[in-house]
Amino acid sequence: MKLLAIDTALNAVAVCVSRQGEPAPLFSQRSVMERGHAEALIPLVQDLIARSGHSFSEIQKIAVSVGPGSFTGMRVGIAAARAFGVALEVPVVGVSALAALAVPLRLKSSETDIVVVIDARNGNVYSQRFSSIQPPATAKVGTREALLQDLGSDAVTFVGPGAAAVFELSCLKGRQDILAAGPQECDIGIIAQLGWRAEPETAPPIPLYLSSPQYRRVGDSLPKGTDP
Repeated sequence: MKLLAIDTALNAVAVCVSRQGEPAPLFSQRSVMERGHAEALIPLVQDLIARSGHSFSEIQKIAVSVGPGSFTGMRVGIAAARAFGVALEVPVVGVSALAALAVPLRLKSSETDIVVVIDARNGNVYSQRFSSIQPPATAKVGTREALLQDLGSDAVTFVGPGAAAVFELSCLKGRQDILAAGPQECDIGIIAQLGWRAEPETAPPIPLYLSSPQYRRVGDSLPKGTDP
């Protein structure tokens, strides 16, 4: 079985073809951009399929990042994934960008909880806390100050495209938090892995909107069965 994964939620368009049971994608492509996701996505998918030597008829499942992130970017990716799903008559699942960013660190041994942070602009951030011993906390949006207040006194490890700014504020406050080393962006291969383990009933391809700390639309944790 093969899966097509799509990510347009942040500052890039990324796609890959993955085979079930294999840790790395068979083929992947990524193009960094702040705008123009709609124009870039379909040609990128077509080029990926052509270069891979496979055909669309071999795709049995589609996974798409549902954010949080760019409002327009999320909708572009989700709309395309749904359209491919209808055309190919295959299931489509949604994958949280917050969960995808947490997975690489959760697969390693960590002495602290992981807090994924994505810039939400205007001084706000999207965030979610992942513990090694408890279910993931609810995904939230709020100021950097509010996030640090919610964390309590325990040190955590920050990761994600908005992590550096929160870590800097954390240092100014005398906290002992850690900024994760390495890439701070979503790995399309991880989105594919989570997609294989998700089901449309529990992880639908619906945008993850977080309009306030008290309100969320869908998915405050990893899809059922996808917690690494």
